[in-house]
This record gives sequence, C-alpha cells and structure tokens, in this order.
Amino acid sequence: MADDQHEEVSKKVSAEEEIRRGITLIEPNGHTLTSFIGALVRNEIPITCDDWRNKELNESKEKIWSEIKRCFNIEEERRGFCMKLAGKLLRGFRTFLSSKFLKDADGNFVDAELPKKYESLISAEEWEAFKSKRQDPVFQRISATNRERASSPAYPYRKGRVGYGRLEQSMLQKEESSETSLPAHVLWKEARVGKSGVPQEEVLHVYQKCEELSQSLSPDDTKGILSRALDVPEYSGRVRGKGFGVTPTSLSIKKGKAPSNRELHARLEAMQAELDALRREREASASTVYRDASDKDSINCTFQPNIPEGISHCQLYLSSPYYRMVGKGKVHNVSGVLLHTRELPVGCLKVSVDIAVEPNAALPYPSDDSDATTVHEAVGSFVAWPTNLICVGYETPTKSKSKDNAIPRHTESTVSRKEEVSNASARVKSSGAKKTVARKKPTTKYRSCLRTFLEMTDIPTGGVRTVHMEVGIFGFDYDQMIGNEDFMQVFSHEEIGVTVVNTYIRFLYDKLMRPNGLDVSFGFLAPATVNLGLILSRPDTVTEYVLRILMDNKDAEKLFFIPFNTGGHWLLLAINPIREIVYYLDSLGNDWTTYPDMKVLIDTVLQVFRAQRDIQTSRRGANSITWIKVACPQQRNQIDCGYFMLRFMRDTLALGRLKIPTDYFEEFKCAFYTKDQVDEIKEEWCQFMIELNVCL
Repeated sequence: MADDQHEEVSKKVSAEEEIRRGITLIEPNGHTLTSFIGALVRNEIPITCDDWRNKELNESKEKIWSEIKRCFNIEEERRGFCMKLAGKLLRGFRTFLSSKFLKDADGNFVDAELPKKYESLISAEEWEAFKSKRQDPVFQRISATNRERASSPAYPYRKGRVGYGRLEQSMLQKEESSETSLPAHVLWKEARVGKSGVPQEEVLHVYQKCEELSQSLSPDDTKGILSRALDVPEYSGRVRGKGFGVTPTSLSIKKGKAPSNRELHARLEAMQAELDALRREREASASTVYRDASDKDSINCTFQPNIPEGISHCQLYLSSPYYRMVGKGKVHNVSGVLLHTRELPVGCLKVSVDIAVEPNAALPYPSDDSDATTVHEAVGSFVAWPTNLICVGYETPTKSKSKDNAIPRHTESTVSRKEEVSNASARVKSSGAKKTVARKKPTTKYRSCLRTFLEMTDIPTGGVRTVHMEVGIFGFDYDQMIGNEDFMQVFSHEEIGVTVVNTYIRFLYDKLMRPNGLDVSFGFLAPATVNLGLILSRPDTVTEYVLRILMDNKDAEKLFFIPFNTGGHWLLLAINPIREIVYYLDSLGNDWTTYPDMKVLIDTVLQVFRAQRDIQTSRRGANSITWIKVACPQQRNQIDCGYFMLRFMRDTLALGRLKIPTDYFEEFKCAFYTKDQVDEIKEEWCQFMIELNVCL
C-alpha cells in the first residue's frame, strides 16, 4: 500500500513543484500527508501517552519518520514539523474518542466499552487506562478550563477544517497572484469571514487598525502588526495569523535572548562611560585656554594645531541647538589681526564669510559695524568665529595670486567665491567625481550609545515606543510608533522604512525649520499617505489629503516635500503649488514617466488647486504643470535611496531656497554622497532619538 501511495504521490507532484508555506507542506499533497501521518501515529503510539516529549517515544517517532520518508519525497529539515503534526493528530484522536464514546449529550461521563471499530488499534488495558484518566479530577479541571476558554472566542475562526496554509494558497490562486505569501492580518481577516461573505464589524475594526499600522511598521513585521492591533499577549515560538507549523525561525524572525541582570549592569556601565567620554570631549573643546586678550601683541600668537598660520579656506560650524555646518569662508590666523579696529573676543579668529549654507543661522558674535546678525547677512564681510567651531581645508585655491595681481580687499571674497563655484562645477562636469571637500568625519558614537541603550530595554523583544508628530509637520497630529526593526535599519545599514523617514522629518522640523522660521516657506506631506501603493488603490484618499494641505497654505508661496515610496524605492518630489512646479529628485536617475500614475495624480491636484484659487489661465496653459528633473547625486547600491532622499531635503532646508537648480545646488553638488555623508544622517537621527528619550 505504501509503495502504491508513494507512486501516486510522485505522479502528482515532485519536490520542486510543491507549494510551501513557511515549513508547512500544503496542497496538492498536504492533505494526503496529514492523513498518512494520522494513520501512522494511531498505529504506533498508544492513546494513554499524554506527554509527546517523553523520550520513551523516540523509537516510535523514528519509525514514523522513516515511513514518511519512504512514502513521500520530503526533506530531512521538515522532520520537526511532521513530528509536531503527529503529536497534534494524536491529541485530536484522543479528544475524538472521549467526545464520541465517553460523554452523553449533556457532557456527562459514560462508562462505554471499547468500540469494535478500534479494537485493532487499542488494547483493552489501554482503553481502561484511558477511561480512568478521563475521570481524574485534575484532568477534568484542566479540561473544563480549556473548554471554557475555547467556547466563546472574540474572533471565531470561520473556515472549518481549512487551515491558514490552504486558505492562503486558495486566495493566491483565486487572485492569480505571483506572490508566495500574504500578510498575516489579511489571512486573519479572511479566516473570520463566514458563508455570508461579510466579516463582523469587530473583525473589520481590527483589520483597519492593522492597515494603519502597516504604514508605519516594517512590512516584515506581520507578527507585530496583528498582535498590536489585537492588543493581546504573545506566546514564544508563535506567529499569529499564520497557523500551525509556522514559527519565528521558519520566517527568519530573530528573537534575542533576554540579557541577565549582570549583563544589563555591564552594558549600563559601558554606556555611561561612553557618554561621559563624549561629555569630557565636548567640555575640553569648549574650554580651550587662550592667552589674555588684553595684550595686543599676544592676540592669536598661540595658533591652534589644526588651523595653520595665515589665511586658509574653512567651514564654519555652530554647536547649538545641534552641531552642524552653517557657512564657508576663510580664516585669518594672523598675529595681531584686528576686527574692524577692535580686538577679537577671547577664543575667536577672524573669518570672512563667502557662502551661507544655513542662511538664517545666527552669528556667534554679531557684527556691530555691518549690523549683520545672520550668516546670510555676513556674506562678503569679516566676523569673529570661535576657534573650536572652525574646520580648515574645504577648498583648495586653483591659482596663487602674486602681489602684482593683488585684489582689493572689499572684492576679494566675492572673486574667490566665484572662482570656487566655477572650479567645482568644472570638476563635476568633466570627471563626474565628487568635490574634494574636507569634511569633519562623522563618528558612530551616537549610534553606539543608542544601540547600547536599546539593548537594555524590551524593544529588541517586541516592545515599541512612540514619537509625537505634531500637526505642523504633516497636517495632522498623531504618535508615530517605532520598534526594534526601525532601529536595526539604521544600525545595520538596511533599506529604511517610513518610520525612520517620518522621525527624521521630525528632526528637520525641530532643528532646521522651526528655529529658523522656515516653516512658513517649507512643508511636508506624509509618505504613509502619499505613495504609489495608495495612489493605485485609493487615489481619492491621496488626492483629498494633498489638496487639503495645499489649500491650508494657499496664501503664501511654499515648497512642499513629498518623500515618495514606489514600493521598493524612495525618491523626492518637491512641489511649489503657487508656481505649479514639481521638482523630481531620483537617486536612480529615472524620470517621472516611470511612474505615470504618480504624475497624473499630482497634475490633477495642482489643477484643482488652481481652480479653487480662481486662477484664470489660457486653454493651452490649463494642463501645463512644469516638471523638472534635477540632476541630483546618484546612489551606487540598492540600499541608499532613503538616505539620499533625506539628504536632498536636508540640503534644500540648509540653503533655505524655494528653487532647486536643474543641476542641483552648487554648494552640495557631487556625483554621489559618500559613506561619511550618509553616516551623518544616521548620526543625526540617533542623536535626536537620544534627545527625545525614545528608549525610556
């Protein structure tokens, strides 16, 4: 019989043609395999066996597995699942015997004889022992508890004996989908739809909550989405909504071992030591000792080791409210130099500001003579700058000027700036290489601290935290959930999801926009609401949201950033609705024709926006929305698109300009962002998470 069955199975399907779900085999041979295992376990294991893990059963289990392998084409790695299935089928057989023969209609015990149908499987001694066990008070108490728990489930399963695996397979076949699996919450909802075809309102409520969570959590976090929506405790080794046989291991869901108290204490000490080292480093750089400024002849005679004597190109930084570059210029480290006939403040050097990277940033020492208070107002003039916030060497002059070719002081900074821009542009166009910019190399200190802190919480084992997103960011107020998978995207340099993008936008809003008054000129649209998936499935929802945000800001010219996800790639749309211009920045070099549905929706929204503002236009210009493809830095791998997109927004906000040049900003023009520039985004995000106390 076994050989005939094996031959029949082989005709149906080969190992390569089997449809698999996690570690579970399903149709066309799953039902046959289940029946076969059920027959084997009833023959080999007595019904008096209550502990499937009993080592005395190993010999019988080995016999069952050998027979399965002889009759089915199945890999050794599936042994664990088959043994679990055998144990489940044995429990089901015992339950069937008890319910069918040992209970009356009211559930009372009946002292029945051994059914003749099963005399070949069950001995008289085993039957008597089985009945005795069913009358045991301890067993009856446990049975009553389990029966009560299973009697009224909040969301009852409606598919009878059809398990999740076969249900998933039938759904994929019905939809003619090329996918191999479905999200857990989609399966969960379908499994609770009865013959009427209409799910209960409670089921729909949970499903809608899952849909909302799926916009902010990693797509792979199916367990987390469903568990959080149901708000129930989870059990070790279980993947909710995927059915019997699917484990975190089979879905590659890693669950770390909880650290001991000793390990937690050691990590806390290590983190505290690292934070102390960071604090000492900052204090040391801020408290550099300079000579007494009262002696004119001694001013700036003690040169800093990283700032050479003479005039050097430099980057200008500020440390509050966070460390960032705000301008570029030249530092004059010359003995006895004065600033507008006055002595320099202690610990400062004289600099000429050539380029304002963050135009609205306040000068550390406002200029009394020129009334300049911001970096933009100081362009072309001299100001005092703290020595520890000057980084030398951002640009190398291409020509050395002799005394005969000296340039008047009042035009020197303007000419130098034009030469630098011209030379940088020529380098990029001729060689395609990035500018030779001497940047302050970012460290991994904040990432290390945040990671250490994270390991001391429940986040690695499924805990979540929230980051508040106020109404000024996306036009609505909510709490953004963040979990371990989001942190790991940054720590492990993986493709970032919408949670990392949203929380970095909160960083830009808090640190760049609001302090500098840029929130009146720039805005964001939520990537969880404006993306290709929703445009294809719910275009009316996307249109309504975008139009509402634009109409709320219809009275002033503003540039709106849309971090746009196409399903596996991030790009940036920057929309100026008043001028009807859409800037398209794609680090893969595609243009908007790659995503026609996106363009149609944006064009439609801008046309409706124009109509609601009662703007009259010619018939020819009615559909003329201007799309501009920006020659932005290009990624060199399949991971960095999200980081590049975040940097595009950061660069634009740093310059504070509503117009993005076709060949990108001269100040940030390069063929690609370096690893250090990408790491700078990560460090800013991690530092911001620490400031927000997200892990507490």
